[in-house]
Amino acid sequence: MGMTTKPKGGLRRQRRGNVVVLVCLLLPALLGFVALSVDLGFLMYVRTDLQRTADQAVLAAVRDLEPSSNGYQDMHKVRSTIREYVERNAGAEFLILDDDIEIGRFNPATVYQRLEILDHGTFDTVKLSVRRDDLANTSVSLYFARIFGNNTADVSVTATAVLQKARYLAQGSDILPIAISANTWDSFGFNTCCSIYGDGHIEDEQGNSVPGNWGTLNIGSNSNSTATLVDQINHGLRQKDLDSLHSQGTIGSSEYIDSQIEIELNGDPGFSAGIKSAIRAAHGSSKLMPIYESFSGKGGSLEFCVVAWGVVEIDDSYWRGSHHSYITIKKAYIYDGDLRPHAELNNTEQVIENAFTMPVLVD
Repeated sequence: MGMTTKPKGGLRRQRRGNVVVLVCLLLPALLGFVALSVDLGFLMYVRTDLQRTADQAVLAAVRDLEPSSNGYQDMHKVRSTIREYVERNAGAEFLILDDDIEIGRFNPATVYQRLEILDHGTFDTVKLSVRRDDLANTSVSLYFARIFGNNTADVSVTATAVLQKARYLAQGSDILPIAISANTWDSFGFNTCCSIYGDGHIEDEQGNSVPGNWGTLNIGSNSNSTATLVDQINHGLRQKDLDSLHSQGTIGSSEYIDSQIEIELNGDPGFSAGIKSAIRAAHGSSKLMPIYESFSGKGGSLEFCVVAWGVVEIDDSYWRGSHHSYITIKKAYIYDGDLRPHAELNNTEQVIENAFTMPVLVD
């Protein structure tokens, strides 16, 4: 008896029929995955665009928190800068709610955890929420997800920028190469003035003599020529100054002066009329002034032990002989992008008081 076989073509037709049924069953799920991937990709694009806008806005606006010489901070300017940058990136009609802008001072203890923004003290932090939802700018319209009844999705992002406290004086840092004693510095309150005279004596706002001396410093070479002093007042700390200090063994790195490490610098008592043009050009500007604890020597062979740096504003000056010429300074604030911050953002002790430098995103 012979064996019978089934036609192979019938089996193939049966398998093709099974595939068609399987595809029909899986088609809704496949379409769902396609819809999900397309819409999720679009939402990620929207989120990235909003995040970039928020980041740029807070990094620009936080610089406007630099206080004036009397400590005033212009919050209106900060908010205006935020809206200016958002408008530039997202369009003139993009809305930023007032409640979506938070300005304050970061709590150092929380900077590496859940950042807390305080509402007192000198403000150094700007937080911004940028949203597309039912509160502002309308929710994001979806495409394929409409098949499943999802027409829109809410997207919001936040960005937080902190104005860092400065510690290191690098090339370009704004300096006033005139040293004042720590006792004299500590005796003056914030925003109060004192006048330092060409012959080395100091007077307070009432014209009373203040104990202590001061002098121009050789921050760099061993000769603080008038040309060097003028150049430093006009343009800040120079790389050749840092190289010279490093080669002498005065500082440990040729990249910066660490404000928290004592250094020995030689100098001369008082000042000469040769720096008049530079001082006059600097009226109203803030600079970093070296503060010394002690000095030794006489005349042009003085050695100053510099223990800190203070922020001063050059308020005024008068020029008429060494005994009558004076430079009036007052304790102030400074924002200087050439300064470098402490490596640890939560360290607010080993920094230069009232000195701020480049902002950083923390959220």
